[in-house]
Parts: sequence; structure tokens; C-alpha cells
Amino acid sequence: MLTRMSSLFLRTLREDPADAEVPSHKLLVRAGYVRRVAPGVYSWLPLGLKVLRRVEQIVREEMDAMGAQEIQLPALLPREPYEATGRWTEYGASLFRLKDRKGNDYLLGPTHEELFTQVVKSEYSSYKDYPVTLYQIQNKYRDEERPRAGILRGREFLMKDSYSFDLTDEGLAESYTRHRDAYIRIFDRLALDYVIVSAMSGAMGGSASEEFLAITETGEDTFVRGPGGYAANVEAVTTPAPPAQPVEDKPAAQVHHTPNTPTIESLVTFLNGAGLGREFTAADTLKNVLLKIRRPGATEWELLGVGVPGDREVDLKRVEAAVHPAEVALLDEADFARNAFLVKGYIGPGALAANGVRYLVDPRIVTGTAWVTGADKADHHVVDLVAGRDFTPDGTIEAAEVRAGDPSPDGQGVLEAARGIEIGHIFQLGRKFADAFGLDALGPDSKPVRITMGSYGIGVSRLVAAVAEQSHDDSGLIWPRSVTPFDVHVVVAGKNAELIEGGEVLAAELEAAGLSVILDDRKASPGVKFADAELIGVPTIVVVGRGLANGVIELKDRRSGERIEIPREGAAEHLVGVVRG
Repeated sequence: MLTRMSSLFLRTLREDPADAEVPSHKLLVRAGYVRRVAPGVYSWLPLGLKVLRRVEQIVREEMDAMGAQEIQLPALLPREPYEATGRWTEYGASLFRLKDRKGNDYLLGPTHEELFTQVVKSEYSSYKDYPVTLYQIQNKYRDEERPRAGILRGREFLMKDSYSFDLTDEGLAESYTRHRDAYIRIFDRLALDYVIVSAMSGAMGGSASEEFLAITETGEDTFVRGPGGYAANVEAVTTPAPPAQPVEDKPAAQVHHTPNTPTIESLVTFLNGAGLGREFTAADTLKNVLLKIRRPGATEWELLGVGVPGDREVDLKRVEAAVHPAEVALLDEADFARNAFLVKGYIGPGALAANGVRYLVDPRIVTGTAWVTGADKADHHVVDLVAGRDFTPDGTIEAAEVRAGDPSPDGQGVLEAARGIEIGHIFQLGRKFADAFGLDALGPDSKPVRITMGSYGIGVSRLVAAVAEQSHDDSGLIWPRSVTPFDVHVVVAGKNAELIEGGEVLAAELEAAGLSVILDDRKASPGVKFADAELIGVPTIVVVGRGLANGVIELKDRRSGERIEIPREGAAEHLVGVVRG
């Protein structure tokens, strides 16, 4: 049936929503694709649902083509499976927890490894049943602390999650590769500009882990890449450590009175004016940042000292990835008051060691390196404090910010930085979940074989926003043909009967030729109709206007902006060629 704008459930907006920060959020709301219900919760209106379903279908087609089988599990889940894996606690505040009328604990599913493992265990028992890959496309729920950017970071979202079950590690590697290849096909069909980067496994656990990021300056994830092909999310970057140095040739550590130098900048300025016989830079200083962490299930926080070169900031996202599943927070004034040995602005390794505070340092801080750092006394610093001689850290941590120009971990050139939106994540889980539930298959020798698993996610609703972030201009959305809500947008640029009939006839011809059409038959001005057509973003706009009297109609390509006149006679055949190209 022909879709007419006069009866379509649609209201476009001329102004950006007040809470919108990124283009996809602004345009999807303004064009009438989605509407906010609550923070991080959105309704999908007719146009939005059409795009969402087309994205979903591409995902489903490629999953089916790789041999995965679709099932549907509940979103309301009991506590017990998540207790068995520890994730009831590990997920922390991001879980939506609730109780039924009998007081039993439930959660709204953030991801379904536990349930998939249980369902396979209940159905399969022989090695002959494997390998198997199952998937679902279902709403997921995470209580984001700061939902933002519309459907990009919501509390409810549509996700494709799939799980492979194999008898061997080699089989897992094959399943992982099949998923990786399927994801490439999916994102290519969506016409996305994306990159595949090494990533952290986080709450999923497991070994190999890669993210697919849609490249855009508005993305929340920072990634780096090198000229040799290295690419990683910043949380997963490993810092090349310099070789250790001898300690015997280093001068003795000396404490200096350094008044009013609580910052690295003020310290360097003071040192260079103190006549110490050499020039100092921020990279010569050791910045000690105090954090507190709380492990899953614990009620008390514990202190953690993190040492990084003074020319770098501590990246809390990298810290969180390094200490996961523990929570991380900066110290507040009350924390400093309770721990009087922590002298703000002048903290050194000595007081941390003396008071049993775990102290982890950047990998660049190797044995034999000499530093200027806090002397644990107000207005005092120690110069030439040597690692491995004057202090011994408890270990290393990837906590310092990663910057463009840093050496690439593969040894080939330097890194460049960019931003992206996570659209897919694949994991080699291994046996973490199989161990938790005793998922075994009886092997050919009648001995049990522990199954190994992979987990593979795609943010289906997030893909709509990711495509919108990459495919828009100042006038509105510009959908790729693979997901556009309609193939052709027919605009009747006038109110007289001839033009209205001309638009109706053309739209009917296009539908008869197999194209999906939206017809703007509203009694609105041509200017309003043109603005809405560009805002809505169908890639091909046809204007039935004054030229119809001369046997021509206007064709506009939203991607290139090109406008051409084509004969009305044979227009349907011409447009089929344009659309199916």
C-alpha cells in the first residue's frame, strides 16, 4: 500500500531537541524517527521502525548465511545463573534488578551467555551435536549512569547476540573467524566507514577480543592505529616498556624544598630556576594519582596509588579496564582527611609503601629510571628517586593516556588517534561459562569434553544512529539504499489537481515496478515539503511540479545534491535503474 504523508504518523520538528548533543540524536528526533520516553529510553515511530527493521534484516540474513540458528530467550531472567558466574555482582549498578511478588530476585538481561549455555546443556550431550552457533535479536537493558546521545547510549536497546559452542580451541578459532567475516559483510552492506580494533574483554572474560568501530568524531570510543596495521581501542593498548637501566651510576636521591609546587607545571618551573645544573621537563617527573577501588561483593574501598610520567594524565577508562571488575573512583576530601599520610600535591612512593597502599606504575617506569616526585611533605619533592633502588612498585598498570605520536606497539611507526562508535564486539570466551555450568559433551572415547565458547554482539538499534552519524548533511539525513525507509520520495510541488494526479500516478507506477514510495500529498507549501524531504533522508527525491506541463519531472540525488530533469514518459523505468543501479 502506498504511504502518503497526509496520513503517515509523523511530525517533523524545525528545532533541535534541547538534550541533543550529536547529529544522529538531533536528526532522528527532528525527522520523526524516534521520540524520548525517559532518559535512555526511546519509542520507535513508523519511519524509524522501517529503518530499524531493515538493519535487523541485514544482520539476520548474514547470520543465517554463516549457519547460525535463531532462537529467542526471555529478557526477564532469574538471579541464579548470574550468581553462578559471578556477574550478578560484577555488573554492579548497571544491572536492572527487580523482585517478583514472592521476593525472588530477577534482572533484565544485559547479555545472555548464561542462558545460552544452559539451553545448550539441556539439549545437547554428545560430541556429534557440535559445533553449533545460536543467536537472537532482542532488547537488552543496562542502567547507564549517564545515558546520552539518543539511541547511541540508551538503557534499552536492540542487540544481536550470538554464541558459538565448539569441542576444541581450533573449532572456536574457526567460529570466531566466521563471525568476523559475517560482521564485515554486514557493515559493508550498511555502507559504514569502520575499523576493527583490538579490545578488552571486560565483564565477558575470555581471550581474543575485537571491536568494530564506526569512525566519527562524535564517537565515545577513542582508538589508535599505526602505519603497520596495528589498531586498538585505547583501553587495550599495551605500552612498549624501555629496557631496564643500571642503578649504580645514578646520583643519590635528594629532597628539595619546593614551595608552592603542587602541580607538575609549577614544579618544572621551580626546578628550572633552582640552579640544579640541568633542564627538567614534565616527562622527568613522576605523577602519583590516588584512587580507590572496590571489588565485587566488597563493602569497603581500598586505596590504590598509580604512578605515571608527569607529562601524561591518568585515563580512568584505561584504569577501569585494567582493574575490572572492581569499581574505580577518585579520592574525595573525606578520603584525604582519613589518610593524613597523603599530602595532596606532594605524594611519593615512600608514604604509600609505609602505609600498605598498593602502588602500580606505568610500564615506562622501569628499573634504573630516575624521577622527580613528591617527598610526602608539603612543599617538598625528591630529585633522582630511582626505580628499583629507592622504591619498588607492586606492579605495572596501563593507566596513562595514549596519545597520537606514541610508538606503535608493533614497532612500526607511531600511532594516530581517532574516535568511533562501537557497533560490534566479538570475544573468544573459552570455557568460563562452560565451567560455571558444567557444559560437557561425551566424546568418542566416552570421556567428557568441556565445551569452549565464543560470544558475538552487534548493537542493532545503535547501528541506526551510527549510520545517521556518518550519513547526513546540514539539511538532514541521507540514508544508504540498504536501509532507507523508502526507495523514492515523491513530492507534489503544488496544489492543483493536475499535479496531485500526476504525483499519484507516478507513485503507483513506481510501486508497481517494485519500489517502495512515500508520497508527499499534503496541502503544504513546496518549501515545507522540500525541507521535510531533505530532513527525512530518502536518497532519491522526485519533484512533480510545473515542469509536468512540459512532460518533465525533477530528480534530486540526496547524496550528491545533483538535480536533473527527466522525461515523465518512462520515468518509472529510469528510477528503477537509479535505485537498483
